[in-house]
Amino acid sequence: MAHEPINVLVTAIGGGGHGEQILKALRMAGGERYRLFGGDMNPRCPQFALVAQGMTLPAARDPGFVDAVLDVCARFNIQALFHGCEPELLAYSQARELFAARGVLLPINKSDVIDLCMDKSRSSEFLQKAGFAPPRFVLAESNEQASQLNCFPLVVKPHIGSGGSKDCFVVQNPRELQAIITFLDASPDNRIMVQEYVGTPEEEYTVGVLHDLDGGYINSIAVRRELKGALNLRISTPNRTKRSELGPRLVVSSGISMGEVCKPPEVLNTCEKIAKALDVRGAVNIQGRMTADGFKVFEINPRFSGTTSIRAMMGYNEPDVLLRKHLLGERITPGFSYEQGYVLRSLVETRV
Repeated sequence: MAHEPINVLVTAIGGGGHGEQILKALRMAGGERYRLFGGDMNPRCPQFALVAQGMTLPAARDPGFVDAVLDVCARFNIQALFHGCEPELLAYSQARELFAARGVLLPINKSDVIDLCMDKSRSSEFLQKAGFAPPRFVLAESNEQASQLNCFPLVVKPHIGSGGSKDCFVVQNPRELQAIITFLDASPDNRIMVQEYVGTPEEEYTVGVLHDLDGGYINSIAVRRELKGALNLRISTPNRTKRSELGPRLVVSSGISMGEVCKPPEVLNTCEKIAKALDVRGAVNIQGRMTADGFKVFEINPRFSGTTSIRAMMGYNEPDVLLRKHLLGERITPGFSYEQGYVLRSLVETRV
C-alpha cells in the first residue's frame, strides 16, 4: 500500500558532518518514501539544493534555536527530526518533551547515554568498570597529574568536545607531554584527557551498532578505516618511540572516514556488548583499534556516524531503518544482510 511521503527535517546539513551523511542516506532510500527538508546556519549551504525546502537556522547554542526548529516543524508538518552536529544533539535532548508534544519523532539516545558518551573520561571509566579494558588514561588538571601515565606514546585531547580530533595531539616523551598540557592550559576547570596510544592505523575501525528506540537490537557494521590522505588524517608523525608494534607512523583520524565495510567478528561482538551494556536507543558509533589484547575502544559517539552514507551505500541505511520501524510500522529483521567492500571519498566542488 502506498503511503504519503514522510516529512523529515535534517539540520546542520552543511559542513561535511553527520547531518549531511543522514541527508545522503535518506535520499538513497528513495524520493517516494520521504519529503526532505534541511536546515543549516550557513545561508549559502550547498545542500539546500538537495531538499524540498532549505532554511537558515540559528546556531545550536543560540537561545532561540529550539523555538526556530519547532516553528519549522509546525510550518511543514515535520514527522521526524534528525540532528546534524553534537551541539544540536544536546539541544534536542534537553527539549525532547517539546518535540514529543508536537508529534515529532526524535531518533536520539536517552539523556544519560548522551551525557556519558560525550564525556571521554566518563565513557572510558564506564568501559573499564564494565570489563572492556579501554586504553589506559588519566584526566589531568596539571602537569603532575598528566605525568602519572608513563606509557608513551600518548594521545592528549579535551575530554569533552573534541569532535573530528579537534585540539588532539600525539606526544612521544615527557617533555612533549609537559609542553602540550601547558599549551592546553590544564586546570580544575579545564581537565585534559591523556590516553594511551594503541594499535596501528591499519587496524582502526569505526563501528555502528543500531538498536530501535525501544532498545531492541537491530544490527551492527564496521568500517576498517583507510588512513592515508589529507582528507582523513588529523595527525601523522614518525614513530620515534621504541614501540615498533605501533607501526612506523603514529596516526590520528580527522573524523572523515572511508575504507572497507566489513564484518570482523571480534570487533562487532565487542561493540554489540558495549551497546547492550549502555542500553542504547537508536544509533551509537564506537571507535577503536584491534590489538594483540583484543579490540581497544577509545571513543563512543552516541549518535549517527560520519560514515552513515557509506553504510547506506552497502544496504545498511540506519536513519531509513528507524523511520520504517517507528513511523511506517515495518518489521525489521535483526541482523539483516548487507554488502561488504571498499568505499572511498574525494572532494566535490559546488557552485552556489
